Amino acid sequence: MKFTNQLQTMKILFLSDIHGSIASTDTVLDYFDAHGYDLLVLLGDLLNYGPRNGLFAGLDAKAVAERLGRYKDRVVAVRGNCDSEVDQMLLPFPTLGDYAIVADGPTRFFVTHGHIYNEKQLPAGPACDVLIYGHTHLWKLQPADPAASRPVIANTGSPTFPKQGNPPTFITWEDGALTVRTLDGAALATLRP
Repeated sequence: MKFTNQLQTMKILFLSDIHGSIASTDTVLDYFDAHGYDLLVLLGDLLNYGPRNGLFAGLDAKAVAERLGRYKDRVVAVRGNCDSEVDQMLLPFPTLGDYAIVADGPTRFFVTHGHIYNEKQLPAGPACDVLIYGHTHLWKLQPADPAASRPVIANTGSPTFPKQGNPPTFITWEDGALTVRTLDGAALATLRP
């Protein structure tokens, strides 16, 4: 981690809706390692493929759990609608909370899967600068609307089952900017809260 202007600045990678894909997991973790990220924030639907998605080549929940477990001391995770107590038994970090608060200096992220809290169902509190979620498999970066008391809205999309013709994606936080990235690391959109 580096320190700038007396405030801690982290590099954070946000990832949601892996759904048991070892190929997606390995690709994103390779990016995480290659670019020196400090924190891996997992927004749910980690191991279960989800019955609406169907079975696919590369479905290996046990391997995904093992790979993610290697990062256990650098993970913050929340529960998705496909996650269960059985999944928690495979993972060496807590995953069953509906939300978490992550702060980097003055920037506060409300982290959730999206099936309970989302841009249409904002949390009543605590206050945050960025609401970041997954669930829809559609990436999004939307500026804050102070007049409506709405924070920045960010959706990671999915590295495994993107929808509506979108590419597989995740989001990074670095140097005060959120960036939606494809699995090869290319930036699709960037926003500074």
